[in-house]
Amino acid sequence: MSYRHVEPILYAREKGEGSASTSLDLGVTRAAVSLEKERVVFPDGQWLPWDSLEEISESETGCYLVEDNLVEKIQRFSEFLGRAYSLMPTDGAPTLLVSGIPMHRVKGTEPHRDTLTKIRAVSPVTGRVLDTCTGLGYTAIEAAKSAEQVVTIELDPTVLEVARLNPWSRALFEHPCIEQVVGDAFDEITQFEDESFSRIIHDPPMFSLAGDLYSGEFYRELYRVMQRKGRLFHYVGDLDSRSGRNVVKGVARRLEEAGFSRIIRRPEAFGVVAYKGSSSPRR
Repeated sequence: MSYRHVEPILYAREKGEGSASTSLDLGVTRAAVSLEKERVVFPDGQWLPWDSLEEISESETGCYLVEDNLVEKIQRFSEFLGRAYSLMPTDGAPTLLVSGIPMHRVKGTEPHRDTLTKIRAVSPVTGRVLDTCTGLGYTAIEAAKSAEQVVTIELDPTVLEVARLNPWSRALFEHPCIEQVVGDAFDEITQFEDESFSRIIHDPPMFSLAGDLYSGEFYRELYRVMQRKGRLFHYVGDLDSRSGRNVVKGVARRLEEAGFSRIIRRPEAFGVVAYKGSSSPRR
């Protein structure tokens, strides 16, 4: 739950009602809860005292797990990378906060719509797809709806711990066409055969967190594993911002040097699409 889903319950209490309709899975579905004098009772029999709901309502950046009649904020700390991860509610699917920084666009959109925009940029999504940075798995989940197989790579296992607690990420662990790889995409990509993916969705963290995923060396590997006439979507950020303009220039130049034949700006998706021609891969 989050403050967005607690508000209807608190409002119903103020009006003296005996029940309320809200979401108990961060907006995926809706359910009815019973309001009693001292507590709220959920459909599965669990309950929370009113002060616990008021605690949730005071946090606009936190999502909470209700288990055994107790509330736990969904957050984890990675000893591996020294980063704190948590879920933040939005108008739709929650985003992942990495040390307080949202990993999805939330201004004027929400993570699920943002993901659909990226998917449309390389549509039709068919064949075998590589998703270089799993995160909460939204890209892999959407790609798997039409692809034959999706291989998705996540650097930090702690991120997957958070994803397991996110109802919007459920298909990441259940869809038969999704194959998860835990490791550094910079290293893992060298294990794939030449021309083994028809689509690649490269949505890396900001340059300061993962500079090697913006390097010419990594782009050459992307080119190598992509099939001829394949497409790559590369998230860059706001193409019209000062920093975005600088980043996209370097990205486009290095992609062309790696062998990609066309680089198309896709400002609505905050990225570029690169095409691989029909010629043999560069060595």
